[in-house]
Amino acid sequence: MSLSIRKRLSKNHKGQRILSKQHIRQAHGVDILLSSHKDLRRLKREQDEPSIHGHKVWGSSFLIMDYLDENPPRKHSRVLELGCGWGLGSIYCAKQHDALVTGVDADDAVFPFLDLYAEHNGVVVETQKKRFDQLRKKDLEPYDLIIGSDICFWDELADDLFKLIKRAIKAGVGKIIIADPQRSPFTDLTERCVDQFHAECLSWSVNKPRKASGSLLVIENA
Repeated sequence: MSLSIRKRLSKNHKGQRILSKQHIRQAHGVDILLSSHKDLRRLKREQDEPSIHGHKVWGSSFLIMDYLDENPPRKHSRVLELGCGWGLGSIYCAKQHDALVTGVDADDAVFPFLDLYAEHNGVVVETQKKRFDQLRKKDLEPYDLIIGSDICFWDELADDLFKLIKRAIKAGVGKIIIADPQRSPFTDLTERCVDQFHAECLSWSVNKPRKASGSLLVIENA
């Protein structure tokens, strides 16, 4: 967590840190800061705005959390979130499933926002700045589960993600879940994965904390 975030935390009479619960919504056991939350507003003033669509929580994160509520990973699983942004999926896995989580993003300007969310939820998430094509087989070998939400929005990302998934399967990653509102690059990725890796494409929707719908690409690596 950045020093600037630490300075913003108040203390009670015992010196323990206290976090405001105002302007917070909860979903799947995770505290989500509303845009009106003072810590989030302050951080937006202090930090450079992320440049690769990492400026908010995206709806497909709720699809993955809802899926994992029904299909939970083993406790203490090692989880990698691709294109983590503000890290909602990472924080959910750490908080609800005691996972050891790493969030990866090509834009390190998102990490202060992830740190803020993690602090409000009482968890720790490791972070790495890397593009999809920079994650090699050896980088993927430690992980049991890979997740990603709203990460296939450009045509070239479909090919990058397909190659990454191929490396992850060779690395022995047990399960891969990618969620998307069904953009055309994601549809291309899904078709290739269904053909090559016997993947499933599941239609999924949630109503809370806001409506979101799309598809989940689920690959079980037996």
